[in-house]
Amino acid sequence: MSDLPAFLPIRPFTGPVDDVVVLPGSKSLTNRALILAALGQHPVTLTGALFSEDTRLMVTALQRLGCEVAADESALTLNVSRQEGLFQSTEPIELFVGLAGTAARFLTAFCAAAPRGIYRLDGVEQMRHRPMAGLINALRELGAEVRCLGAEGFFPLEIHAQGLRGGAIALDASASSQLLSALLMVAPLAQGPTSIQLVGPVRWTFVEMTRRLMAEFGATVAPAAENRFTIDPQPYSPPAEHPIEPDATAASYWQALLLLVGGSLRLPHLRPPGQGLQGDAEFAQVVQRVWTRPAGALLEENFKEISDTFLTLAAIAPLLDGPTRITGIAHTRHQETDRVSGMATELRRLGQTVVEEEDALTITPQPLKVDQVIETYGDHRFAMSFGILGCHNLRGDGKPWLSIRHPEVCAKTFPHFFKLLESVRAKSSAA
Repeated sequence: MSDLPAFLPIRPFTGPVDDVVVLPGSKSLTNRALILAALGQHPVTLTGALFSEDTRLMVTALQRLGCEVAADESALTLNVSRQEGLFQSTEPIELFVGLAGTAARFLTAFCAAAPRGIYRLDGVEQMRHRPMAGLINALRELGAEVRCLGAEGFFPLEIHAQGLRGGAIALDASASSQLLSALLMVAPLAQGPTSIQLVGPVRWTFVEMTRRLMAEFGATVAPAAENRFTIDPQPYSPPAEHPIEPDATAASYWQALLLLVGGSLRLPHLRPPGQGLQGDAEFAQVVQRVWTRPAGALLEENFKEISDTFLTLAAIAPLLDGPTRITGIAHTRHQETDRVSGMATELRRLGQTVVEEEDALTITPQPLKVDQVIETYGDHRFAMSFGILGCHNLRGDGKPWLSIRHPEVCAKTFPHFFKLLESVRAKSSAA
């Protein structure tokens, strides 16, 4: 249970920040690494792992499937072992994925690739509306028996596993790159080569994350040629220990905080853009462009490849010197909530001028309304993004002017976010 109140007033910073912020591990990398470790044949220890709602759901699912996952939260390690115990149950296994898109997509493919067993997957009501059809249809073409127990193409699902035969398929992963990542990770288990022809656009940063991580766990997948991947059957041979990078998406909130309050923040072990596996590290370049744009000029940024961070920029846009136009975000309408519409609604609540398009938001700063409560829509990124906006000392007296409804949603990826934010604020005020 969270110890946060249902409505959390954000205490503004009254001075520049000077601190060290230790970021949690990447959710995207932790859940991918858990799946890849489970596909290996010997124990693997993940260091720097994320402990959050989404990763706990993945750990619990792997344990229910017969794998051993030993968690040491104080040491931030997850040890995956006894992979030979997977998929041995003669009774149907129920798996719950909550609202975790990575768990939902990756476990669906993981169970479909199993040699035997019946697996029933479900999540919360919101999960039942998130896109799954592309993955379901692709798995069926590869020989899997996947039944939709509700609306076709959505959760809940029942899988009667018999392995994957391989073959040539077409996949539309425009709704979520996780659909492609899920297939790529299980394709080496198929009986024959698998050819995946992409139809429509895809977020390449997360696909490359998956492909490169697979290589680190011993399965080689060449870069796409003419939007086609070809994966040969091959065993995984993971390392005995694998470090998880700090979460680059989580870093975006602290990078935005520096824009608002000034000072210095150190983010240990965060890899610069281009040096790690996470595309969201590119948000640091967005921050640089905010710093250097001419006063009053339009800032236009395409977030297609780093869309998890678009809310970070949108939430602080009311404080920037000039309008902000954010594009490449249509697919985020199908994530935890409709992020485009939700962001427009909350910014208007704060008195901002917002033009909403299918794939874009244009935000023109206006005087901010005080004593407003931000809705989070069950979405952790709304809570954290607007939490940063609330750090601006709008009244000039250090008193809160903005509150977050249901701040506990941060448990999905960053459970101690608001506690850490208050710690950093207290140190800045005392300096």
